Amino acid sequence: MTTLNEWFEKGINIDAYLDSMQTHKENTMHIYDHYELPADTDFFNTLRSQKLRAIVLTEDWCGDAMLNLPIFYHIAQAGAIDVRILHRDENLELMDQYLTNGKSRSIPIIIFINQNGDEVAKWGPRAPELQVYIDESFSSLPDKDAPEYEEKRSQMLTFITKSYRDNTDFWQRVYASLKRGLEEA
Repeated sequence: MTTLNEWFEKGINIDAYLDSMQTHKENTMHIYDHYELPADTDFFNTLRSQKLRAIVLTEDWCGDAMLNLPIFYHIAQAGAIDVRILHRDENLELMDQYLTNGKSRSIPIIIFINQNGDEVAKWGPRAPELQVYIDESFSSLPDKDAPEYEEKRSQMLTFITKSYRDNTDFWQRVYASLKRGLEEA
């Protein structure tokens, strides 16, 4: 079985991932460029002292990744976390070890490891408050058998993408959730 250290070494760095993006690059960069990291000096000092590394399972078509990863990149920079990206669809052996609710390949998944390659925390695919938002949004769709289902679903996904891109309250919730996950590690 492949170790987390080996998975980490297999990944690409953030810049290479961003350069390769085709779907949500503009929105990802918008969030990255406009998000202001809180002045959590003690938190970032603690992260630096832990010398964490992170493996991120993602795909650039994913709206949750578009929202979460730019905020995580800021945390990684402030906390000196070395990050490597793995495309979910090319790394299902690892992805299937981190299924959401034991069944879904939801992304992004961020696996935090120490210098020995031991998992110390896992985060993803989204902040709990955003899960409620997504659940409520999807519950308003017509039945999958309904003729208008695909059109309504497409409209909803467009609205969610715009909300993720522009709703700075969502950005703060992602930050708070990531911080909680790392503090509990």
